[in-house]
Amino acid sequence: MSEQKKILPAVALRGMTVMPEMVVHFDISRERSVKAVQEAMLNDQTVFLVTQKKIDTDTPDQEELYSVGIIAKVKQVLKMPKNVLRVLVTGEQRARLVKLEQTEPYLTAEITPLEDYVPDLGSPVNIEGMIRGLKDLFMEYGAKSPRITKELAARIVAIKDLKELIEQISANLPLQYEELQQLLNEDDLMKRYEMLSLKLATETQIMDIKEEIQYKVKERIDQHQKEYILREQLKLIREELGDEAALSDAEEFEEATERLEAPEEVKEKLKKEIKRFKNTIGSTAENGVIRTYIETMLEMPWNRAAKDSTDLKFAKQVLEEDHYGLEEVKDRILDFLAVRALTKKGDSPILCLVGPPGTGKTSIARSLARALKKPYVRISLGGVRDEAEIRGHRKTYVGAMPGRIANGLRSAGVKNPVMLLDEIDKVSTDYKGDTFSALLEVLDGEQNVKFRDHYLEVPVDLSEVLFITTANTLQTIPRPLLDRMEVIEISSYTENEKMHIATEHLVPKQIEKNGLLPEQLRISKNALWKIAESYTKEAGVRQLERLIGTIARKTAREIMEQNKKTVRVTEQNLTHYLGKEKYHTQMKNDTDEIGIVRGLAWTSVGGDTLQIEVNVMPGKGEIQLTGQLGDVMKESARTGISYIRSISESQGISEDFFEKHDIHIHIPEGAVPKDGPSAGITMATAIFSAVTERKIRADLAMTGEITLRGRVLPIGGLKEKLLAAKQAGMKTVFVPKENQPDVEELSQEITKGLEIIPVSQMKEVLEKALVQ
Repeated sequence: MSEQKKILPAVALRGMTVMPEMVVHFDISRERSVKAVQEAMLNDQTVFLVTQKKIDTDTPDQEELYSVGIIAKVKQVLKMPKNVLRVLVTGEQRARLVKLEQTEPYLTAEITPLEDYVPDLGSPVNIEGMIRGLKDLFMEYGAKSPRITKELAARIVAIKDLKELIEQISANLPLQYEELQQLLNEDDLMKRYEMLSLKLATETQIMDIKEEIQYKVKERIDQHQKEYILREQLKLIREELGDEAALSDAEEFEEATERLEAPEEVKEKLKKEIKRFKNTIGSTAENGVIRTYIETMLEMPWNRAAKDSTDLKFAKQVLEEDHYGLEEVKDRILDFLAVRALTKKGDSPILCLVGPPGTGKTSIARSLARALKKPYVRISLGGVRDEAEIRGHRKTYVGAMPGRIANGLRSAGVKNPVMLLDEIDKVSTDYKGDTFSALLEVLDGEQNVKFRDHYLEVPVDLSEVLFITTANTLQTIPRPLLDRMEVIEISSYTENEKMHIATEHLVPKQIEKNGLLPEQLRISKNALWKIAESYTKEAGVRQLERLIGTIARKTAREIMEQNKKTVRVTEQNLTHYLGKEKYHTQMKNDTDEIGIVRGLAWTSVGGDTLQIEVNVMPGKGEIQLTGQLGDVMKESARTGISYIRSISESQGISEDFFEKHDIHIHIPEGAVPKDGPSAGITMATAIFSAVTERKIRADLAMTGEITLRGRVLPIGGLKEKLLAAKQAGMKTVFVPKENQPDVEELSQEITKGLEIIPVSQMKEVLEKALVQ
């Protein structure tokens, strides 16, 4: 070890240690350091670099400097802005700081250059083993560290000398300055070798662990965890900013629970879930499920109700304004309001409005809500086949949500809205459950006080909800469900009712919808009558409204193109707007004929007349039935023939007549399917006429089911059938005697001009129908 002392300009380094063979640049700005470098550049460019123990010391003395530093050659000096020098140096030899000769105007240090102590390493094989071991450790480290370039690795591998290898690796290893200082302090080459090997192995192991952790974190992290991390950072930022007003979600939920108007059972459930919410903050998926559940529970209107309106006058005014007719529905709602006004309570009715399409079932529900001053919720049940749509999904399932009933209450915001269950007859069932059965509890006034939605898991009170259901037919609704509802039948509109609806509602609505003024479009009553009779075939008024809309659009175009002030639509110019007539009513025959009788039928679009034709031909007693008749209708025809055969002797018909003649019964329009028992007496009358060759009155129509003994049984759809008879110009209609109460309920508008004769026996029908 050399003891030759030197005096050199010195620079105290902050936060870095320079090793032998290390080429490094650093910035200096302290005046003493700048002058020391300038002094070195004036001489042999040699400077002593020593690291200070504390980074924040501005003017360190000897005690605040490490005892071992490095003699370095200054290769380059660059002047930077703000009096900063960038110095490029090469570390040459370790040296011990003996003392600081001067501190002003720059540091000068008395130093002693240090030689490495190289113990006896034994044979060359040992030395080669040490070199290879160190190289292997470095290569393993270099393979994992992005800081070690391929060129550097190749240069290290090429070194043959152990000392040079240790110095080069030390110079290129990105260690903390304290760790490098430890290596610099060590004189013993063997100990330095061991220290360097340990640091290489440790750094490699750290990188392995880091890589493994990063892989696991990357594998686990998903979008929710990222959001959680961001939320936590945001929360920390708010805390740092002192924004104490921003409460945590859990605290907000707790406050909302305290303010919530709800039964104690609901509040207890919420408190339990909020506690779980706090405990699952680390689990994003479970936390999200609980959050959604709590928010849904808080949005439900447990004890929040709309104020009941007892203003009967206002309710009646609204119902009359919005709809013409539908008296039974209006009366039922006004009755309910009167009871509620007297008792301050009373069960809400559960109504089922049944009738053909377009008769105002859905729109009357909206008007009821307006009349009662309550929120209106419409739930369409058409095509619903999963029981969970009504009762909800259990919240353990992914994407679980409350059922449509609970969601309807939530959107209404009160526990006593008007809730319309539209198209209840079109609900279907499958292997997932019976939807009709789920509706049993909803629509039962005794059970729906504690309706349980699978998602909410607590009872919901539906007893104050005014349920209104709509259906086109009762055939598909199970009896237990039907039994729970108050059924109100809405029949087809008469021509007069259609005129009122068109004049008071449809025409003004379409004029406004198409941007017209009332004086710009005038449609005569005869034109409206013609539209309803010859351009539509329906029980309601939907198609009628569409056609009025067509006229309004064409009117708007005429006003824009031809600058017309007013467009008048009359019966004469109607074809200009709507084209040729689409439907023609089959009027009564002009003359009385044999074997032809007019029957009456009910269809989904109203009533219709059926002309039944019977021909008798020589043959072998066969019966032919044509016109696409259903099984029930065929049976009615055979029943009629059997009845006529049973009375053939008293009516003068020969005994072998039915054996020697074929009977052909045909009901035109052949492409339209027909079925039902109500044409029984009509077919029997036509057969009797054809067999006895006696004419039947042309202005006569009839309906009724026949039995083998000739009794006439009641039928349905009487109002529509009588309207069809009147429209066809019939004067007399035979109806079953048991339908007499139905006739008495009909308005005079329908029965006026018709002689309605109740019959109970086929004998009465034949006596009055045949021309004498």
